[in-house]
Amino acid sequence: MTEELIIKKNDQEIYGKIYYPEKDGKHPAIICSHGYNGTNSDFVQECTYFAQNGYVAYAYDFCGGSVNSKSSGKPADMTVFTEKEDLLAVFNYIQNLENVDSSQIFLFGGSQGGFVTALAAEELMDKVKGMVLYFPALNIPDDWRRTYPDKDKIPGITDFWGLTLGKEFFLSIHDFYTFDNIGSYPNNVLIIYGNKDNLIPYNTMLEAKKAYNNAQLIILENEGHGFSPSGGKKAREMVLDFLKKIKHSHFMA
Repeated sequence: MTEELIIKKNDQEIYGKIYYPEKDGKHPAIICSHGYNGTNSDFVQECTYFAQNGYVAYAYDFCGGSVNSKSSGKPADMTVFTEKEDLLAVFNYIQNLENVDSSQIFLFGGSQGGFVTALAAEELMDKVKGMVLYFPALNIPDDWRRTYPDKDKIPGITDFWGLTLGKEFFLSIHDFYTFDNIGSYPNNVLIIYGNKDNLIPYNTMLEAKKAYNNAQLIILENEGHGFSPSGGKKAREMVLDFLKKIKHSHFMA
């Protein structure tokens, strides 16, 4: 069963869809965070698959995260950190659902949503049972520092890949160094990355694996930034395997 679920965050509304398993009772949950200019519908296949396998799955639109977002807010007000706040609000809501086992909540994010997921996990820590990152864009601050090395020269607005971003997007990450700020999340992490990804350097993935105590990095051959149908199917199966192992044991990567 799938239904729309709107979560309040201060004066904003976060729009998403929640997918339920057929059986009643308490279930583990997985929260899916989309990439730059994406929406919850990017994860329809993932959420459907996880729900079929006994997980409550929720995918949502970041506030101002896309031209097609059904959540509040404008892209010009969005930053990586407003997206992190969205995810924290979503987490707080999902963990209190009657049919969710709050000790079994997993985070899942792709690209910029993977970066945001990694940042949220640093705050939630043990509340998150495990974390899955598809080609996480942990290099975003580095990339924009190169583009705008001088804070004073950051323009008021920047049009980038279909979104009109405000100055704050760049200012907020200018002095933020990803690997000084992630890695203390203690539980299991699964990173899946395609070896033909032309947006995220392979070295960034190696650094991410090293940053965490319990991280596993899987490289998919001939997959890019965003997986093909066959790559996506393979990745979903690997994710389910990872989730099941953690659920049933103290699995160490």
